[in-house]
Amino acid sequence: MSSIFTKIVNGEIPAYKVAEDDKFLAFLDVNPNAKGHTLCIPKQEINKIFDMEEDHYLELMKFSRKVAKALEKTVACKRVGVAVVGLEVPHVHVHLIPLNEMDEMRFINKVKLEKEEFEELANAINANL
Repeated sequence: MSSIFTKIVNGEIPAYKVAEDDKFLAFLDVNPNAKGHTLCIPKQEINKIFDMEEDHYLELMKFSRKVAKALEKTVACKRVGVAVVGLEVPHVHVHLIPLNEMDEMRFINKVKLEKEEFEELANAINANL
């Protein structure tokens, strides 16, 4: 059965897309730790990050870096934190989280955004790529 992220890649579920190429997709987390919380995924469904082929893994990190740099230009923050947890969805995903304090990395404090805020934010990050 396809993961929720594969369904996003296939267009079966909508997402606030930030960046995309032939191998990777970045979109806003709909249950964000902080405004701008973005997920970078390989389009290929792979469960564990260290099961990726080395070149594919390095390409994902390069793609994530590009998105993080655009995120930093878009959302006021001290830095962009990176986390790979992977327990909640069995599909590799890199969390990019704009940080101003440590609690924003804890995955327990969530922020609420309206649909229009998600759309504007996704477009603004994309414009800074």
